[in-house]
Amino acid sequence: MTTKRKSTKPHRRTANAPENSFVAGGFAPAPEDASILRLDTKPRRLLIGGKWVAGASTRETINPATGEPIATFAIAGPKQVDAAVAAARRAYEGEWSALPAAERGKLLFRLARLLQERSREFAVLESLDGGKPIRESRDIDIPLAAAHIFHHAGWADKLDYAAPGRRPRPLGVAAQIIPWNFPLLMAAWKLAPALATGNTVVLKPAETTPLTALLLGQLIEEAGFPPGVVNILTGAGQTGATLAAHPGVDKIAFTGSTAVGKAIQRALAGSQKRYTLELGGKAAHILFEDCAIDQAVEGIINGIFFNQGHVCCAGSRLFVQEGIADTVIRKLKRRIETLVVGDPLDKNTDIGAINSPEQLERIQELVAAGKAEGAECWQGPQTLPRRGCWFAPTLFTGCSQSHRIVREEIFGPVLAIQTFRTPAEAIEKANNTPFGLSGGVWTDKGAKIFKVTGALRAGVIWANTFNKFDPSSPFGGYKESGIGREGGLHGLHAYLDLHHQSPTMS
Repeated sequence: MTTKRKSTKPHRRTANAPENSFVAGGFAPAPEDASILRLDTKPRRLLIGGKWVAGASTRETINPATGEPIATFAIAGPKQVDAAVAAARRAYEGEWSALPAAERGKLLFRLARLLQERSREFAVLESLDGGKPIRESRDIDIPLAAAHIFHHAGWADKLDYAAPGRRPRPLGVAAQIIPWNFPLLMAAWKLAPALATGNTVVLKPAETTPLTALLLGQLIEEAGFPPGVVNILTGAGQTGATLAAHPGVDKIAFTGSTAVGKAIQRALAGSQKRYTLELGGKAAHILFEDCAIDQAVEGIINGIFFNQGHVCCAGSRLFVQEGIADTVIRKLKRRIETLVVGDPLDKNTDIGAINSPEQLERIQELVAAGKAEGAECWQGPQTLPRRGCWFAPTLFTGCSQSHRIVREEIFGPVLAIQTFRTPAEAIEKANNTPFGLSGGVWTDKGAKIFKVTGALRAGVIWANTFNKFDPSSPFGGYKESGIGREGGLHGLHAYLDLHHQSPTMS
């Protein structure tokens, strides 16, 4: 008896196909029900001093999968920024500083539990507003956000152990500016350590993805945080610039582009403000001939196509040892053919919508540059939906170090492939970049792992895996990928003044 092998070729359908049509692999559509969100037409307001207030103007947030508006939200102007910073200062100097550290921890534990209880609602909203597949929002973003809050809740009354021999003190008011690629997760990464260490916060989410941050603000109220401890200002770049330059802020925490990070550094030059910057990346993925090729191919797929490539630590540069290059590229193309590009709320979807028309234009520009400069472009055979922002998974071979697709951060589902012969050549090529956020090495030789990872100039390096995160492990980069760390003890220290010795120490 013989069995028929399932085809790896994707069945083609568009966003407007009938409900009984099929996606790649022969699976019927499995959409998540968005009615759980109970969306209405009322403009979302700003959270300032424990009250929801109007902004200077309003703006619509758009579903990138359809191009249709989801909701209206407020744009914070200078007056709202002033009010939020003042509210954070009052809370810091008043009720929040007087609260025992163990009580701060309890509030964070309560917030994490509330987030878990409403995880489905958050996952749907994150995918609807940002375009990422629901499986990623449901299985990665929301659980990891809760894990970060849980982790830091446990540190709230143990800060003396985080800095032995010191008397750690909070910095004061922290301004936190987060990006659009992981809206809720980045909010958790920043809020949790700041609050656990006793600071108050003014949080500014990205203008294309404000909704989960505002929903988190409702949970913060429900958890019982004192008014003004967390303030949330939605708006565009000017709102963030006004907040970062505000004289009432003691600490700036920014995740976003290198260009904006440099602008923040220039604005803060000569001031006493502390800052951490988590910026762009162009991670090198290095495959040696002795690696487990099938396992490595899955790691490459995850490294570049996770969240449509909207990941600062994405493995966007692939270096393959010459002896296995043809095999790896053939297996990569075959694996890409099975990926489902489509409705972010469909549980079958592997690659969702590009976050915005502006980002799609950026990806298209760099892909066109890659072709013009002589690299060979191959794209997956998926038929893209007619409405919304979409880009097919893409590989470039025949790349050189001078190509823009190798030098510049694309922030999309595009992989640039080069070959190498020796470990020294791989290391030299991998380090030939202004970025230094992350990297990956694939080999079955432990000694080679330690030699190569030790020589790579990057902040986070994975061996025989990729894109694994833990709240207890610090994350951050070198060179133009940023300054400072988030997560782990290093992330706690970024929100503490550690210059005060304990009275028992000499």
